[in-house]
Order: sequence, then structure tokens, then C-alpha cells
Amino acid sequence: MSVYDKLQILSDAAKYDVACTSSGVDRKGNGKGIGNCIAPGICHSFSADGRCISLLKILFTNECIFDCKYCINRASNDVVRTSFTPEEVCELTMEFYRRNYIEGLFLSSGVLHNPNYTMELLYQTLYKLRNEYHFQGYIHVKAIPGSSQDLIDKTGFLADRMSINLELPTSEGLKKLAPHKSRKTILAPMRQIQSRREENRYDVAVYRSAPKFVPAGQSTQMIIGATPENDYEIISVAESLYQKFDLKRVFYSAFVHVNEDSNLPMLPGGPPLLREHRLYQADWLLRFYGFQAGELLSEKRPNFNVLIDPKCDWALGHLENFPIEINRADYFTLLRVPGIGTKSARRIVQARRFGNLKFEDLKKMGVVLKRALYFITCQGRMMYPVKIDEDYILRNLLSVGEKLPFEANGYRQLSLFDDYNVDANMNAYAQKLIVQA
Repeated sequence: MSVYDKLQILSDAAKYDVACTSSGVDRKGNGKGIGNCIAPGICHSFSADGRCISLLKILFTNECIFDCKYCINRASNDVVRTSFTPEEVCELTMEFYRRNYIEGLFLSSGVLHNPNYTMELLYQTLYKLRNEYHFQGYIHVKAIPGSSQDLIDKTGFLADRMSINLELPTSEGLKKLAPHKSRKTILAPMRQIQSRREENRYDVAVYRSAPKFVPAGQSTQMIIGATPENDYEIISVAESLYQKFDLKRVFYSAFVHVNEDSNLPMLPGGPPLLREHRLYQADWLLRFYGFQAGELLSEKRPNFNVLIDPKCDWALGHLENFPIEINRADYFTLLRVPGIGTKSARRIVQARRFGNLKFEDLKKMGVVLKRALYFITCQGRMMYPVKIDEDYILRNLLSVGEKLPFEANGYRQLSLFDDYNVDANMNAYAQKLIVQA
């Protein structure tokens, strides 16, 4: 099989793995190699459903010894199987980088023969890419659960970010849909990466020349909708992962029905993209807004209202806290107001040192007043006469209309072989030349 054929198969097989975003780390080129890594991120292009498309995103192999019921590459599926060699991955990465198609590599893999054998191949690939091809750009690699600590350590010094997919939110779901995997083998390398990163921070502080271990941190991914967990269980698991394993990101992947199996749910409306969107918004509240999972949801109220964002949902359930006075509230109280983000909250705190703020000032600072006006006062007055009533506010918020994410019937990752509207664009260009002539 040619490298081109392998690339078509293994790039398409990687599209369901969403756990790849910006690097979050700076690394300047030393002048001897090729590429660099910029902290604001390398993910400049996104598909319609928010997936990053600027990395060379491939599987090393789609062969796998496991038979996870939700996975297109499971052992029992009759699909064309193939694998790259380390040299082929290196050459592809370098050639695509030189052509400015990509800015980094996201490398995952099925499990070929056994976890150690697969992890050794991934390590060899990264070693060649860094030391023989002198690539200094961003690399995100998946650690293979069950592989040796030594292999994960060696690979971690070559990668910018590592991730281990949690797969499903609970161990019960894992037993049902991925019986060959266990929560223990997944969490063990997470703990190892966390511990090694903490040790490495001390080494780097003492010895400036010490190599960095997974400098951009680690992430994970959970499949949403394949098992019956509610939103409260999912965000509680995410909160625990952030607290116990110092993760940079938890990714939520709406379940895509690619296999026929009695244990898998039927999704007549397609992947639950709107639910995924709400979970990402809630995750943002956990990481940047000071919320806790128990504040957003509870066992009595276990799921988000998909019609409004989680912060509005929380505010409507806690109207006793509102309205708040913009000119007196502290930064963390401001963060809890729908329509006020981290940047606008900082601007409010800074600007009011020079005088009292008015509603027109808030709009200039980026506050979304169509949401915030029900929850705030400026100098003791509300923007309009409104009732602090849950039904009244909810009706008005919905009447304004929120821009919801596009509901697709399935995922589609941009391919290296796509030629979107090329013929139409060429025809339009030719027509324009004819008219000019």
C-alpha cells in the first residue's frame, strides 16, 4: 500500500478523536532545526463543529487488539487495516510542514500486538522526528494505557502534550462498551505524567538546561451519549480530573453511531452536538469562572437546560443573588453574571476606579447586555423595568434568540484530500475573466 493510500485511511480513522487543540507552550527554534512552537496556539482553522484541523492528525495504525463497541477500528470490524512506519510519519510531517499545510503533529494509534509494542513505535517516531529530522514544532501524542512507565517517560520528553483517553465517564460504562479496558490502566499513566511533570518543574528550576517533560500538560477525552450518564455525573468526573490529575483540558466528544451493536444507543437526531456544546460551556465555568460542579447541577436536577447556556441556567436558579450593583461587586461576583466574561469583568474593575459606570460603558467593555440586563444595576437602577422572575426572564432570553451550534447528522473532519468548491470557484473566476475581456 502506498503512503498516499495509508494517509487517506489513517487520517480518516483519526477524525473521531477530538482531544487536540493549541499547544499552550513556547519553544523557539535553535536555528539548527525546522519549526517552532508558539503559546497562543497553533490551531488556526476549525471545522464547522469546532474540531481543530491545522494539525496533521493521524493514527499510526488502525489495527487494534481491543474490541470497543463504539470504535470504528475495533478488532471485530471488517475494515481495511494498515500502519505507518516511523520514517513515513516523519517524512509526511516534514513535507506537509514545509508546504505550510500544518503546524504540528497529532499522533494517536490503535493497539498493535500489545501496548508496549505500540508505545515503542510511537517513541521511535518522535525520537526520529526530533533528533534526525530536527523538527521543533508542536507534537501531541497519545500515551497507550498499559505500556511501561519507562516508555511513557522517554516519550514525554519528546512531546509537547500527551493525552490518555478516559473513553467513557464511568467505570460501569467502560465495562459495558470497552470490556478489555479498565479505569485502573487508564488512570495509572495519567498519574505518572502528573508526578513526572511535578518532578520536572523542580529540575528545570534548578538546572535551566534540563529538558522539559510534557510542557503543555496532558488532556483526556470522554464520549458523550454512548452510555446513560447525566450531565451532573459527567462534569463531576471532569472536575475530579482537573483537581486530582492537573489536566489542561477535558474534551467531550458527542457519540457517533458507526457500529451496529445492541449495547449502543440509537440516535435518530444524530450525534448530541448541542449537549456537547453545553458541557464545553460548563467546563469553561469550572476552569475560569470559579464554579463547582455541585453549584451548576445536582442529583435532583442532573441535566442542563439545552435551550440556554449553563451560566444563565445557574443564574435563573439563584435569583436571590440578583440584581448586583456593577459599581460595587467584586471580580468573582461579576463573573457570575450572565453576559459578563473574564475580560469584561477585569475591564469593569479597572474602569470604575475612575468613576461610576453606566450601561453604555458596559457595552463598550464587551458586556452582552441582552443577557446581563436582567441581573445587574448601575448606580442603583436597572437598564429597563424588569421583573426578577424566573419564567419572565427565561421567556425574554429565549425571545432574543441564542445562536446555537450547527446540528449535523454526523461528524465530518476536513480532509487533506478535500477540494471544497474548487470547480465552482474556478468557473466563477473564468467567467470573470471572460467578462473583463
